[in-house]
Amino acid sequence: MAREIGEAGDAKSSTIKKHKRKKTKKESKTRIVHANILYDHAKGGDNPNRHYANNKIKTTKYTLLSFIPKNLFEQFHRFANVYFVFIALLNFVPVVNAFQPELALAPVVFILSVTAIKDLWEDYRRHRSDKEINHLDCLVYSRSERCYVEQYWKEVRVGDFIRLRCNEILPADVLLLSSSDPDRLCHIETATLDGETNLKQRQVVRSFIDLDAEFDPLKYNSVIECEKPNNDLNRFRGYIIHRNGRRDGLYKDNLLLRGCTIRNTEEAVGIVIYAGHETKAMLNNNGPRYKRSKLERQMNVDVFWCVIILLVMCLFSAIGHGLWMYQYGDKRPVFDVLSPEGTDLSPVVSAIYLFLTMIIVFQVLIPISLFVSIEIVKICQVFFIHQDMELYDEETDSHLQCRALNITEDLGQMQYIFSDKTGTLTENKMVFRRCTVAGVEYSHDANARRLAMYQEVDSEEEECLSHGGTLPRRESLCSQHSGKVVLRSQSTKSHRRTGSRLLPKSFLYQEKDITPDPQLLDKVNDCGSQMEFMRFHSQLLNQIPPDLCDVFDFFIALTICNTVVVSSPNQPRQKVSISSSSLTTNRSSSQRACSSMLSSPSAESTLTKLNEEHFPGQGLQQAFSPVPPNYDQAKASAPDKCELRYEAESPDEAALVYAARAYKCSLVGRLPDQVTVELPHLGKLTFELLHTLGFDSTRKRMSVVVRHPLTEQITVYTKGADSVIMDLVRPPSGNEKILFKTQNYLNLYAADGLRTLCIAKKVLSKEEYAGWLRCHLEAETAIQGREELLFESALRLETDLHLLGATGIEDRLQDGVPETIAALRRAGLQIWVLTGDKQETAINIAYACKLLDPEEEIITLNAESQAFQQDYTALRFTGPPSLEDKFLAVARSCRSVLCCRSTPLQKSMVVKLVRNKLKVMTLAIGDGANDVSMIQVADVGVGISGQEGMQAVMASDFALPRFQYLQKLLLVHGHWCYSRLANMILYFFYKNAMFVALIFWYQFYCGFSGSAMIDQWYLIFFNLMFSAFPQLITGTLDKDVSAETLQELPQLYMSGQNSEEYKPYMFWMNMIDAFYQSLICFFIPYFAYADSNVDLFTWGTPITTLALFTILLHLGIETKTWVRKNSIVLFFMVALCYNASCPTCYSPSNPYWTMERLLGDPLFYLMCIITPIAALLPRYALLHLTVLRTLTIVFMYESVCKYSFWHP
Repeated sequence: MAREIGEAGDAKSSTIKKHKRKKTKKESKTRIVHANILYDHAKGGDNPNRHYANNKIKTTKYTLLSFIPKNLFEQFHRFANVYFVFIALLNFVPVVNAFQPELALAPVVFILSVTAIKDLWEDYRRHRSDKEINHLDCLVYSRSERCYVEQYWKEVRVGDFIRLRCNEILPADVLLLSSSDPDRLCHIETATLDGETNLKQRQVVRSFIDLDAEFDPLKYNSVIECEKPNNDLNRFRGYIIHRNGRRDGLYKDNLLLRGCTIRNTEEAVGIVIYAGHETKAMLNNNGPRYKRSKLERQMNVDVFWCVIILLVMCLFSAIGHGLWMYQYGDKRPVFDVLSPEGTDLSPVVSAIYLFLTMIIVFQVLIPISLFVSIEIVKICQVFFIHQDMELYDEETDSHLQCRALNITEDLGQMQYIFSDKTGTLTENKMVFRRCTVAGVEYSHDANARRLAMYQEVDSEEEECLSHGGTLPRRESLCSQHSGKVVLRSQSTKSHRRTGSRLLPKSFLYQEKDITPDPQLLDKVNDCGSQMEFMRFHSQLLNQIPPDLCDVFDFFIALTICNTVVVSSPNQPRQKVSISSSSLTTNRSSSQRACSSMLSSPSAESTLTKLNEEHFPGQGLQQAFSPVPPNYDQAKASAPDKCELRYEAESPDEAALVYAARAYKCSLVGRLPDQVTVELPHLGKLTFELLHTLGFDSTRKRMSVVVRHPLTEQITVYTKGADSVIMDLVRPPSGNEKILFKTQNYLNLYAADGLRTLCIAKKVLSKEEYAGWLRCHLEAETAIQGREELLFESALRLETDLHLLGATGIEDRLQDGVPETIAALRRAGLQIWVLTGDKQETAINIAYACKLLDPEEEIITLNAESQAFQQDYTALRFTGPPSLEDKFLAVARSCRSVLCCRSTPLQKSMVVKLVRNKLKVMTLAIGDGANDVSMIQVADVGVGISGQEGMQAVMASDFALPRFQYLQKLLLVHGHWCYSRLANMILYFFYKNAMFVALIFWYQFYCGFSGSAMIDQWYLIFFNLMFSAFPQLITGTLDKDVSAETLQELPQLYMSGQNSEEYKPYMFWMNMIDAFYQSLICFFIPYFAYADSNVDLFTWGTPITTLALFTILLHLGIETKTWVRKNSIVLFFMVALCYNASCPTCYSPSNPYWTMERLLGDPLFYLMCIITPIAALLPRYALLHLTVLRTLTIVFMYESVCKYSFWHP
């Protein structure tokens, strides 16, 4: 790098002058970052970074001053709270008040206080966490002290230089400027962001790679221009502009994200780009998502009907009061209420005032405690779901996570399930099974027999463990695999903390140790030996048969076309150093390459070097370069005894690297600009890595551009999905049968349920590569349409490929998947699998997991269909919207649907289409980042904490360790949650309506004056205290059917799908029942005390008591699992204490000693027996018929199951 170093003051002035105009122009699109040390002695207003967020984290909602107003403002977003406050304030108006104003405020104050205390506690916990994070230490450069000093995280600012040490956590998003690693790399662990524990490489900014001395912040005089803060973890774009005007691109490989951990790097230095809430980690931290459940939406409709009923009752009472006042004419009754001026009120005005009074009196009809009760019950339900040990996976030390607390009841109403395949239904633990090279198929039968033997050993091991026996010996199985790649040296606790599954030991050998096919191994050795001979004699390579060359190139591509990191297990996560004796091609550090499509090597230096070099006119298969004079054949061919460990970003890459190692083509080292492999007979060879085009879901392929160490030719190795690669392959001249045979083998692999990849290569001349590199550089530095230009550039490189072969990799089903899918289908759930795999692979897996039945007819919609634009690309419609309806009509008639070759966006489109068009409840389940869109679109999103990181979990409503746990989550907990909440909501409407109706009947006997025969304290606290607590217990613990029965009879889940527990007519049935019961509870005491001299409260208190008895017995009838309820005892305790302590309340009617006198009256006990029986008799009869019908259905299901078992 030719970087000019000048005085700091000159740098400051020139930088400001040069970028002042640019900043004003692009302020809305980009961010410009200067070094803060240039402005240490300037005023705060002169620092151009002053407008950026500081690094202090504040996730709390409130402060001491803002808590009360802000919390009340948030609570008043609920219409119900506004309504209740309005009623309480209305009671302060003397003309219309019905109760003591202070007493009327008590319920709403209680509800608001409980919610506020809950919010305060949650906010306090967030405050403690914020304080702990903000006071972590880090090293920040100080100009005054000319060294790095310790500062709190919260004191870090954008533009500060930070020194990072091994195992430290990054305090902010930092641009990497220096690293102690000799290759200018920094290894990070991103588990806190995406759950992935494999190391990722980040590279020093290109302009600073060649610094020989330690980075000196005082000599830094560049300006950074980058994109505005955003939440895209996989994207970073920008430029670093030096004093001499040179501009170098910045990419995601240069950025270290907040929350990541430095590994395998002693020291690194960077400049802060984003801080605090502008970091990518904080922008992705949205917390639990809020959704409204289907049951809650139904409840809101019934709340609206309650408001209508309330207004009708108030209007009826107002009219009745007006007519009652009108019959007196000019003779006003002595108890008439005068106006505030002391004059008589007309009947119309009296009716209007009474209308408002009755709203206050009948306010209980709107259940004030229902909303709080629902929240409490849902929290309790989530707590008990978390305590279910059957949803705990001991191998990963992970259990169910509930990230959305308010949709638990939706789990019991699902109708459609959309599932990913890889990692969700399967293990996402890839095992190499078969391959085809140059049109010849190698079945690897010995490897298949070995895998079958491992399965038998695992089954024996499980049987021994279940019986407390000892494990069988495995020396015979593992002896031939000694000296291979060993397992991670992390502890079991580390595995459990990161969530990676601890598999049986034999499976780990299955994944990493492969028995090579003898025929293919002979070809590899034969080709290696011929190459070794020709290399020493500088003979032409075209003497080697083309099929042998393809075999060798095939395994070279498997070895180097990846992003696998090589490390040594002796020193965990320690990079392997390549010995100087390796056959490396020495390159200057200025020619280093990056390992990303968007972070290519220095194009200028590469182009310069290409112009200076002179290549022979031959292609790759023409001639070898001469052997170095210090070449030691014995040393080169000697096996490397150092055990290596491979860390791959995807299981596919790891499986292919292990497969190549089985054929003695081992990956032994990877640097930013080179890949070192060990080949049979040739020893270690180092390929110069010129460019890497990373894999993405659009291209569905990956390519590396390398310089071959033997021929010095530029070669492109490509691997990717067969649907893409086969279209990019140039048919071999005179041997078109190879393509045909390879395609047939691909179809066979897919039919066996194997994941397929195609391998190809392309040889470039110096001029071709130089021309492409120039165009690619233009695409990289483009401001507008950069992504499209980069895609087109990659496509130009990856055309006219030469097909080498294809691989088949097995991804096994998870335990219990077939049984889970079978149970869910019996429960009436429609299951769709959305996968990016081939159609044949998906169908085979569908048969294996019992999604498809061999006796069923399969309807296939392929690209040839006029209805869809597919290479089975998952329903991208090209016709009018009516085609969507036709497709859904066909899909609804199918038991299961497979959508193949689906992109992430297409998955979400399918889910959205079914949800919106069919108006059904949908659940999406997946384990990877490509499933996030689908998970977020569905009514309920479930993430699997699998091998592809935690992106799906972080975007989900519920997270599960294994797919098989979905069965109990839906069929048991989902059913219970829905049944409990549905019955609780209906019960709340019933009991409130029943209690209000008692006062309504009394209006016929008091001239519709708004008076109440029930004591004000009972009236206010009846709904809040006496009758609410039992329902909280029932809503949390009630079980209509046991967990065992629900899993044995999945058909019982259909009751939730059909909303049988909460249908619209049930609300009106409960309203009718409530008014009937209120008539019984009102008129039995009325006639019992007729013509007696009891006062108002002596008559009203028995009515209150009988109503409470009836309501609680009603709950007992509806309850399936009886628990202890002490609300009756609570009521009598409160009543006795209250009536004994209030000798002068509410004159002339006095509640003093009322309950004590009633307890001594035999008539009171007789009413307590007769009234509830008469009131609940219709309800009991209806419930009895319902129970008989349910038992009949259960019996029929059991009979069908038994018949199916004995007559398969």
